[in-house]
Amino acid sequence: MEHLPVMFAEALQQLVIKKDGVYLDCTFGRGGHSQGILDILGASGRLLAFDRDLDAINSDYAQAMLKDERFKLKHCCFSELENVVASESLVGKIDGILIDLGVSSPQLDNPERGFSFLRDGPLDMRMDGNSGVTAAQWLAEVDEKELVKVLFEYGEERFARRIAHAIVEKRAQSPITTTRELAKLIEDVVPIKEKHKHPATRSFQAIRIEINNELEELKAVLQQSARILKSGGQLVVISFHSLEDRIVKRFIRSESGAKYNPGKLPIKEVDITKGILKKAGKALKAGPQEIAQNPRARSAVMRVAERV
Repeated sequence: MEHLPVMFAEALQQLVIKKDGVYLDCTFGRGGHSQGILDILGASGRLLAFDRDLDAINSDYAQAMLKDERFKLKHCCFSELENVVASESLVGKIDGILIDLGVSSPQLDNPERGFSFLRDGPLDMRMDGNSGVTAAQWLAEVDEKELVKVLFEYGEERFARRIAHAIVEKRAQSPITTTRELAKLIEDVVPIKEKHKHPATRSFQAIRIEINNELEELKAVLQQSARILKSGGQLVVISFHSLEDRIVKRFIRSESGAKYNPGKLPIKEVDITKGILKKAGKALKAGPQEIAQNPRARSAVMRVAERV
């Protein structure tokens, strides 16, 4: 397969793949990680992959991979993971779970999807193009204060107020319907430009996160992943911005330590419950060679935990 996803070798290594194991790829995308897992699995191994994007599910490479009897592909979002795994009678039988949170190359490269400001297209941004409101629809109706909050919290955009006000003023005259239109508007109102970063980068990230409810979906899949893993199973998560990484880091930390009710004194040993995960090593990042070949890998951070 020509396309190699970010941190491909590291992901396969950290999953500690057993020939007869059962694995989940929660973000099928172009199928790179999935194919890598299948290449290591033996005849009795099993891989279940997921994607909320029907374009990925219906792609030629997905259909070709489905000819492998060890492989299944499901159309669902993160928050449905546990139910789907239960329907396959695999709860507590999973040896490893991989979650690659990056927007896939086909999504970014297709102007019709509206994820990128580098190509002009309809302002959509939905991971599942068959459900939910588009970015254009959301921007047409969102309250200015709410828009400021989204841009600041999800995009960590320091000019959130200025951008939000400009969007509200513009939409009063005519709807904002294309990626280039929105990017140009943001570029015109941001007073300070960062080197090597388009002024619209943070805002596009923030709007995409809001449209797809990405952070809540991430929290849901982390909780569910911990519950469905078998003892000794690996959880491998690749994130691409600080908001995601912070959620992953805090989740692993919260599930790795002893838990007790601080309001219940004196604290007895029987009242202390142990976490169900343990951190497996330090956070990993893509190497210089991979970054040179794929600049999108620059921001990738991989964190790994093991089910106790």
